[in-house]
Amino acid sequence: MAALQSNTWNEYEIGRRRRNLLLTAAVTLFALAILAIYLMPMAYGVITSLKSKAQTSDPGAPVWPAEAIKFSYEGESYDLLQVPTESGIRHWALVKKGRRASQFIDPANVAAGLIDWEGNWRQLQPVREFAVQWDNYPRAWNTIDFARLLGNTLMYAFITMFGTVAASSCAAYGFARFNFPFKNLLFMIMIGTIVLPPAVTLVPTYAFFVNILGWGGTWLPLIVPAMFGNAYNIFLLRQYFLTIPREMEEAAQIDGAGRIRTFVSVILPQAVPALTAVSLFHFFFAWNDFFGPLIYLAGNRDANPITVGLTEFNGLYSSETQLILAAAVISMIPPLAIFFLAQRVFIQGIVVTGVDK
Repeated sequence: MAALQSNTWNEYEIGRRRRNLLLTAAVTLFALAILAIYLMPMAYGVITSLKSKAQTSDPGAPVWPAEAIKFSYEGESYDLLQVPTESGIRHWALVKKGRRASQFIDPANVAAGLIDWEGNWRQLQPVREFAVQWDNYPRAWNTIDFARLLGNTLMYAFITMFGTVAASSCAAYGFARFNFPFKNLLFMIMIGTIVLPPAVTLVPTYAFFVNILGWGGTWLPLIVPAMFGNAYNIFLLRQYFLTIPREMEEAAQIDGAGRIRTFVSVILPQAVPALTAVSLFHFFFAWNDFFGPLIYLAGNRDANPITVGLTEFNGLYSSETQLILAAAVISMIPPLAIFFLAQRVFIQGIVVTGVDK
């Protein structure tokens, strides 16, 4: 009886492990499929950025960078086509085109002369070879003055990132640890600004910054408001600060630390994941910001960030698809590199309620 029960238990355990393995494999395949679908546009953009202009405009060209091979014969260049014959597919150069019959030359046996072939040459596929156009990237870089655009964008992103993180962390610390009149009401009003549509405040803010302060054509309308924090960032940091035990602050106060020293030496070091998450959120927002620089920097083309510069480039070189995508790929490299370098701390900072202290 004991042996029978043991065998039954072993069979049950083996079945359970198989089911878990199948479930894990199914979930993994599903996740990989979703990831592949998500990365498909980016992969297409990278591949297209490595093609020539002729490849991007050729509807019959393959997905990968490939160029049609030419063959020189008697001082002229002819297309090399895949010609079906009785002995299989041959790679012959089309010398004389005809409606029902054409003449080809065999590159492997030029001495044999012209070869007559009956059929429609338009249905023949060209012979292609793998050809990557790396020069698209330096051409795109030099065409739109990428160094200036990247410098403007990095300046805007880093200055506003440091400003908004500093202001948001101070405001969040106040809402998390201080008691003052109308605290909850002020917090609710601040949260309410998140759902306020930007179109509602666009006209008055534009009139205030441009007509009253005279900041049109400068970075000030974009940089100065960021120095006063952001409601979403304040909310995120406040929730993280609430998870930090008060005992740590009380211990610092017993050692003689004031509120500012406690905030700088105790709270901020414990909140590095949340600060990193907020910093990256704002950095990506500033990097992708298009509408703000478009309206406030009008008339000052030298101050344009990369988003406005790429839009101008798309309009001027709309027929150069490969250059447009090469420029787009270059613009993706800095934020992707920053994200991968800080992804561990970034993800930890997002899950603010799951951090053990």
